Amino acid sequence: MKAFLAVLVSLLTVRGDVSFTGYLISGQNSGNTDVYAQDVHILHEETVERDAKQDTASDSEEQKADADAGTETNAEADTAEHTGGPQISAPSAILMEASTGSVIYEKDADTARPPASVTKVMTMLLIFDALESGKIKLEDEVTVSEYAASMGGSQVYLEPGETQTVDTMLKCISVASANDACVAMSEYIAGSEEEFVRQMNERAKGLGMKNTQFVNCNGLDTDGHVTTARDIALMSRELITKYPQIHDYCMIWMENITHTTRKGSSEFGLTNTNKLVRQYEYTTGLKTGSTGLAKFCVSATAKKGDVELIAVIMAADDSKTRFKDATALLNHGFGKCQIYRDEDLEPLGEVAVAGGAEDTVSCEYGGIFTWLDTEGADLSAITKEYKMEESVQAPVKKGDRAGCVSYILNGKEIGSIDILVSEDVEKAGFLDYLIKMMGQFRA
Repeated sequence: MKAFLAVLVSLLTVRGDVSFTGYLISGQNSGNTDVYAQDVHILHEETVERDAKQDTASDSEEQKADADAGTETNAEADTAEHTGGPQISAPSAILMEASTGSVIYEKDADTARPPASVTKVMTMLLIFDALESGKIKLEDEVTVSEYAASMGGSQVYLEPGETQTVDTMLKCISVASANDACVAMSEYIAGSEEEFVRQMNERAKGLGMKNTQFVNCNGLDTDGHVTTARDIALMSRELITKYPQIHDYCMIWMENITHTTRKGSSEFGLTNTNKLVRQYEYTTGLKTGSTGLAKFCVSATAKKGDVELIAVIMAADDSKTRFKDATALLNHGFGKCQIYRDEDLEPLGEVAVAGGAEDTVSCEYGGIFTWLDTEGADLSAITKEYKMEESVQAPVKKGDRAGCVSYILNGKEIGSIDILVSEDVEKAGFLDYLIKMMGQFRA
């Protein structure tokens, strides 16, 4: 029986006939040490409620969607090339270049809509924020509450009192879109889902997500829980650029986790809800979502050479359209975009400090200049011009501007980066002037 189910799971996954949030393939309890197969969960991706009816695409549409999405890549690229732009069926979409944040294409990108499990991009962003700050660690054990375990929709069937590491919870959220794992992590980080959602909205505001209001941490349909294609792109960009290690999670295709409860231990298989991971060669992530209200959504990230793109699709009619539209956007972007990145910067000298305790101060670049071209420009023709202040006035603070580097193409400035002072310099006092005068006499 175990062998039959394993083969069945393998065949269905390869064919793309169904979307698995998980499958329990082996286990052990106190009364039976035999390996067994039980509870193979074949679920539509991210069903809104445990017993809710799927009111979007039919089973046959879902089956054909995943198989077709990967075979239409070249056709979509040809369409974009010949029409001058991608053909997008979904009502809301946006294509953004990750390093610059430049928008390459948009369609009704500011209409607020339910995002379904794409919400979890923000949930994962806050988890990585907590990891970076040292508030939590990947190896921390997270205990599942009754409330977290009660979540419907896509889940990994965590039980009350069960513990999983933060690392495992991230896999459950990123790969299997587990609502129960989201709530467990929200409670672990913030004490309650309510407080965590408050932090989600605060983070969204800081990113300039002007049309977003989160009501929960997992994306289950709730009144007032909305965002836009543009806002999804903004939070996706923050996640992949600030925490590129997210790709280590969202690019997992299949992996097992182990449930250990009072009933014993059992393995549960995670399968990625993002079919582009297998069907689009440049895919790097990121998150899918679908509910009755949201329909089918995706924030798809991909990288080809130096160009990294974020394609957001909202409210597509079915899974096929969601992935087809995302593929069309990505192909369109890769066909148009080239990145100029200047990492060949000259060493900087010092700038004079007027009235300072020190006569000069060292300088540093404020960053690396990156520019997105979509017009086929000759990037080798870009020149740069260094502009330094003659002096800066004390007191000087680290990070104060001391000049800039301007980048020129065809006689026009395409951008610049600042040159900054690299340390503080206090205003000179009487003793400083006295020391300087004595030094001059000695000379």
